[in-house]
Amino acid sequence: MVTMSLPIISLMIFLPIVASVFAYLIGRRSDRAVRIFALLISVAILGMAVFSYASILISNTGDKMSFEEGPLPWIPTFRGVDYHVGVDGLGAPLVLVSAFLTVLVVLGSWALITTRQPLYYALILLFEGAIIGVFTSLNLLLFYFFWESVLIPMFFFIGIWGGPRRKYAAMKFFLFTYVASIIMLLGFLALYIYAAPTFDILELQNLNQLAQIPFWLQTLVSIATFVGFGVKLPVVPFHTWLPDAHTEAPAPISVFLAGVLLKMGGYGFIRVNLTILHDASVTYGWIFMAIGLITMFYGAIVAMTQKDMKRLIALTSVNHMGFVLLGAFTMNIYGVSGAIFQMFNHAAAVGLLFMLTGYIHEQTGTREIQLLKGMKVKMPKTATLVVLGSMAGMGVPIFSPFLSEYMVILGAISVNTGLAVAMLIPVITVGYFLWMLKRTVLSPPDERSLHYHDMKNFDVVHLTIYLIPLLLLLIFPSLMLNMTNLFAEGLRLVR
Repeated sequence: MVTMSLPIISLMIFLPIVASVFAYLIGRRSDRAVRIFALLISVAILGMAVFSYASILISNTGDKMSFEEGPLPWIPTFRGVDYHVGVDGLGAPLVLVSAFLTVLVVLGSWALITTRQPLYYALILLFEGAIIGVFTSLNLLLFYFFWESVLIPMFFFIGIWGGPRRKYAAMKFFLFTYVASIIMLLGFLALYIYAAPTFDILELQNLNQLAQIPFWLQTLVSIATFVGFGVKLPVVPFHTWLPDAHTEAPAPISVFLAGVLLKMGGYGFIRVNLTILHDASVTYGWIFMAIGLITMFYGAIVAMTQKDMKRLIALTSVNHMGFVLLGAFTMNIYGVSGAIFQMFNHAAAVGLLFMLTGYIHEQTGTREIQLLKGMKVKMPKTATLVVLGSMAGMGVPIFSPFLSEYMVILGAISVNTGLAVAMLIPVITVGYFLWMLKRTVLSPPDERSLHYHDMKNFDVVHLTIYLIPLLLLLIFPSLMLNMTNLFAEGLRLVR
């Protein structure tokens, strides 16, 4: 277990939250100053995230909680409501990718966001602190507090800087996720009332190992968490908010939506269902895996029908998050470790694709696939990045998403050979990406088409950074798997 006197987790949570206030005040005087301030804070958080991740990786403690703080009394009136945070082989990769994407979102926003910048960058920092709070909370009530806090900046991101239907999309996003979160909270309260008067996740895990959480209660809470986590992931049929939110959100915010907000659902399923609700997860795991398969097929097939590039990429997220649900409930090392790996890989790959849609819209005035002809001639830099991003999205074996998808499918087949049907999903994914590339990058220029201009060299460098971890983790997968495998083994999951 890694420990240190400096409260690094609390710093990663509260430094950006406090800095968000200063960002707003600085931005009232200078837009340029607030952009630089937000970048400096986000780079500082990334440095702490890299340090914590590297420390856990080097010490081989992915199966234990590291940098733990607390439990410290938060609401003394109620027993078990404490401030308790820490990271392990599940939380550390998600904290790292959250900090990594925040830096890139700040950089990408410089060219794409030109209005109300003080509020915008303040909300980015607020979002970063809240999302890291979700991935590090070891108390269910604290977890819920940060879970709901994430909704606030995201609602304003969509509602203020979104597209023509931004108000509808923001309200739909808020209502879906808020109602689902209330149902999830009722499940947490049921555990507190009927299992033990505590919200501490580690205490509840110990109760589960001692078989002291009744099966009927686990079943009831599993239903509640399925709604809460399923809407965030999202799974079919709770996914309908996602295409609208992505279509209307500005491109940098779509990176947050797909890159980290969706991961809250996958994280919740693994952190809560697989550990605290183990018996119910074993008994009903086939239902979760079936829903994961349906989600994978639905997202892939519906993506094939899209005409808007950004909406197509949004539905690939539904497809790829189905892998996470399927892998988690295989409850073996291949599936669980692959699911965590998939969340990290998807965040970087889809982050690049969503950011590209923003640049393409800025450069051409449209995201309509049929109108984006001849990109390889008129926008060669953009076209190259679209090809590379699509290759990462479809799991071509030069990028690490290939490994995580392979691990999930291997884990599923080891549970039931019938789940080999999941191997069809990558084929469909390749199909719709190639369909999109043929009509945009590989098609001949149409002289009647829109005016094009290519992106600047700074933007090319910024967007290329998304691909670095995907290449690095293909060459050195142990940088991720040495941590996630230890976490999966530490769960002692028995089917």
